[in-house]
Amino acid sequence: MNLTSITPPIPLNPLDGRYRRQTSPLVDFLSEPALNRERIRVEVEWMILLANGCAENGKKPVLPGVKPLTDAELAYLRALPQAFGDEEIQELAGIEAVTHHDVKAVEYYIDRRLETASDALGEDTGLGGLKPLVHFACTSEDINNLAYARSIRGAVQEVWLPAVQALTDLLSDMADRYRDLPLLAMTHGQPATPTTLGKEMAVFVHRLGRQLDRVRSQEYLGKINGATGTYGAHLAAAPEVDWIGLSRVFVTERMGLTWNPLTTQIESHDWQAELYSSISHTGRILHNLATDIWMYISRGVFVQEPVKGATGSSTMPHKVNPIRFENAEANLEISCSLLDTLAATLSETRWQRDLTDSTTQRNIGTGLGYSLLALDNLHRGLEAIHPDREAMARELDRNWEVLGEPIQTAMRAAALRGIPGMDNPYERVKELMRGHRIGKDDVEAFIDGLGLDPETTSRLKALTPATYTGAAESLVAYDYR
Repeated sequence: MNLTSITPPIPLNPLDGRYRRQTSPLVDFLSEPALNRERIRVEVEWMILLANGCAENGKKPVLPGVKPLTDAELAYLRALPQAFGDEEIQELAGIEAVTHHDVKAVEYYIDRRLETASDALGEDTGLGGLKPLVHFACTSEDINNLAYARSIRGAVQEVWLPAVQALTDLLSDMADRYRDLPLLAMTHGQPATPTTLGKEMAVFVHRLGRQLDRVRSQEYLGKINGATGTYGAHLAAAPEVDWIGLSRVFVTERMGLTWNPLTTQIESHDWQAELYSSISHTGRILHNLATDIWMYISRGVFVQEPVKGATGSSTMPHKVNPIRFENAEANLEISCSLLDTLAATLSETRWQRDLTDSTTQRNIGTGLGYSLLALDNLHRGLEAIHPDREAMARELDRNWEVLGEPIQTAMRAAALRGIPGMDNPYERVKELMRGHRIGKDDVEAFIDGLGLDPETTSRLKALTPATYTGAAESLVAYDYR
């Protein structure tokens, strides 16, 4: 059997096959039909502006000879992108098969709707005579850059950001729940100053929050200024029109984007590079989270809750593998690689235009798709683990040497107050603790022999690996704004 002949077609990309459930919300924004729907919207709104004007020009037609559109005609035109469904997608694909040009196919698709407008609006409609207004003075990139900006903004704001925020909220809940749960910290993979599990989760909450602020404040730029950004065709056709001002109005008020006043043929894509860099960096923080949780599970800090009926290993039935975090790790590596490539490629063009950005931008959905898949895995993975408090306590109790830090630091402070016998505090504690397995009795005996004042002696002897967590609990709730 030749698998390429099976209908419906078998997906090549796992995002459209195995993982479609997790990534399908992006289809409404970053698929080819979604892009074409936005192209239709841009073309229609440009027609409407040219026909009915705006407040800046007294709401008069921009071009002589054009009759203002009626309310019924406006509704008819604005319904075109809304009604872009399965049959319309196939029709547009058929047109493109002839034109071999995606944006020209959109223009011809709209022309067809103008030709048949009288069927819906009656013979009095003037839409049939407005075909010259479709794509007026535009180059393909005038349409594409606006359609992409609106599509990408929708995908980020309505799909990706809510998913990251939901994960951040889950981490925030974990930080609050475990704010006072002592955890043996590891620096360089070795036992170090204890912390709390909640504080370590709060670190990720804080890191992610900063990136989310950057993404939320991201500008989405657009332009509509002709073949090389000079308004040449516009002015040749209607030199009396303030095309620069009209461009600004269209981009900001009709498209809801930030106007880019100075471009080559393409909108320079710098905002896209900024956005993908921010999302990629968010992905690297999430990758750090995935690997940290994986290692906490391996160490016994977290316990996974078995899923009834699930198989952990094909040969070792006792295993519950941390697959959610492993999948997230791998998917984030793919996502970050793609997004970094997008940011680098889209930042450059040869002179006024080349087509490297065209094929590149068609992979935006893939880059965000793998990120969304990773977010789903992380969220489900975090919901299926809980700390093993007894194991964490045992681990702390096996590492009394971590109290070397507070003891030698208290000795330094005592020396500054003039208390004798506090020479070489680091070296003395090092001799006691480095390379040795010590316990509570060893630490207390060492403290008693230092000659510290009673208050300091009592405070140090009260410390245990489980209580030496500093301000970790308070840091979880600290307001950093």
